Amino acid sequence: MGLFNKIFNSEKKEGVEKKTSTPWIDLNSMAQLDKIEKRSEDRTIAILKHSTTCGISRMVLKMFEADYDLDENAPIDLYFLDLKAYRDISNEIAERFKVRHESPQLIVLKNREVVHHTSHQGISAGKLKELV
Repeated sequence: MGLFNKIFNSEKKEGVEKKTSTPWIDLNSMAQLDKIEKRSEDRTIAILKHSTTCGISRMVLKMFEADYDLDENAPIDLYFLDLKAYRDISNEIAERFKVRHESPQLIVLKNREVVHHTSHQGISAGKLKELV
């Protein structure tokens, strides 16, 4: 069967563009929050809060990554927060930006302000693209 796949799938691979991975920046220190807030004056900032032990969070992450197609030069920084490892950072985000904690959750900042936040199936790479 391996030989058949090599022969017959070779045609399918032609013209198929390899999708690049999602350009996540790990959010793993409180000090990053001040830098993120300042950077939002010049770029769109998106923070995805993800629970590594939640099936829904895992599904939303996979869907988001499958749909993410922003150009690598787009003016956006995409941060990934592992809630299990960094709950204190998640709590600070909720307090600082006045957004109730949810998981999974996407928070979008521009000019130091939250311009969009959503959770669960509301998280969409397409919506994020509209906001950039």
